[in-house]
Amino acid sequence: MTPDNIGSNQPTVTSFGHSPWVMGMMLSVASSLIISTNLLVAAALLKLLLKKCSQSWCFVLNLALADSLVGVAITGLATEDLSRNVSLDKTRCLLRMAFVISPCIASIMSMFLISLDRYAAIKIPLRYSLLSGKGTAAGALLVLWIISLTMGFMPVMVRQLQVESSYDGFCAFFSVIHNVAIVIFLSVVFFPVLAIFIYIYLDILKIASNHQKQICRVRQASSWNGDHHRQHSQHQPHHSYLRISYWSHVKALRTVAVLVGCFLVLWCPFFVVSIVHILCKSCALKAVIENHIWLLGLSNSLINPIVYAIWQREVRLQLVAMFSCIAGSSLAARATVTERGDPQPNVQTQASASRRDTLNPALLQPITNDEAHAGPQTATTSLWPCDTTKVKRSTSDTVFTLYLSHKAAVPKGH
Repeated sequence: MTPDNIGSNQPTVTSFGHSPWVMGMMLSVASSLIISTNLLVAAALLKLLLKKCSQSWCFVLNLALADSLVGVAITGLATEDLSRNVSLDKTRCLLRMAFVISPCIASIMSMFLISLDRYAAIKIPLRYSLLSGKGTAAGALLVLWIISLTMGFMPVMVRQLQVESSYDGFCAFFSVIHNVAIVIFLSVVFFPVLAIFIYIYLDILKIASNHQKQICRVRQASSWNGDHHRQHSQHQPHHSYLRISYWSHVKALRTVAVLVGCFLVLWCPFFVVSIVHILCKSCALKAVIENHIWLLGLSNSLINPIVYAIWQREVRLQLVAMFSCIAGSSLAARATVTERGDPQPNVQTQASASRRDTLNPALLQPITNDEAHAGPQTATTSLWPCDTTKVKRSTSDTVFTLYLSHKAAVPKGH
């Protein structure tokens, strides 16, 4: 917004046709989605780290936290766009841009660190197992955040990187930051990371291709041998190792490919158009960058947790377990409330009690002599503690009574 529009009731309109209110709503929705998805994935990663401390999971957790900070940072920009009558001075705008740039750089560097970690685990597995650990992860993350904060706050600390023209009150990237800072940012962060990304991807692809060729050679050697069973037993362990190694490389290749693809699709337009904007002053690309292409780069912070939630099996299973636990707790609470308000279990209890009181017809059958002798022992064991003599006497009286009733019922002629 410009100073002429401050205090006006009419909504301001940017040079590309978007009102600040629409941009504020878009940033608000984006920040909510970015924060919620990244915190959810961060909770799953934290549970995985508590089960098994892994250097790779530390880097992925740092990526989720950096993306969450991106969502927190853009809430300030959304607040400014939604409150039309607020104008920031140049220093506060520089600080706000610094808090947006720093986590963005940390997110890009975290993706680079994850790819480098996977590449080292494949390229030099023995040295990787010796060098990886808590100390290495902590040192790498410390260097990452120092670089990110230094790059992000450099326009605030160095006056030469600030725009020399008068500040009109509209807080935007190109309104307060000089083009030289963008060139430095591209030279230090974007192009080196992009080049290393492409090299890592191609090298992992080459390693996976070599392992696939070795698997084919082992299969051919096994099929050409006359003694098939002996040759199969000789090559089976090596063949299994090659297959496991090959599929691990394919998984790493897939993860790196998704990261590189998202990075290229979402961040490349911003940097390429920024270069064109610096070189071509008459192209008028400032509004396009600030209203559209910059949002495309921010969406990378939303894509990253979705990628790991879908492609990483451990993260996916942990998220399923978390949702299952939450769903189970809600169902248990609902069942408890239903039991308290529903009198049906009492009716069932009364019905079951009446059924227990009903005499079993099997008990009305005559007792044989063997059953009469076996009856006291069962009664003694089931009615303990009681008097054994009384039980035997009661059983004998019952048998004698049944005998007399049976004799009276039989006709005399029989």
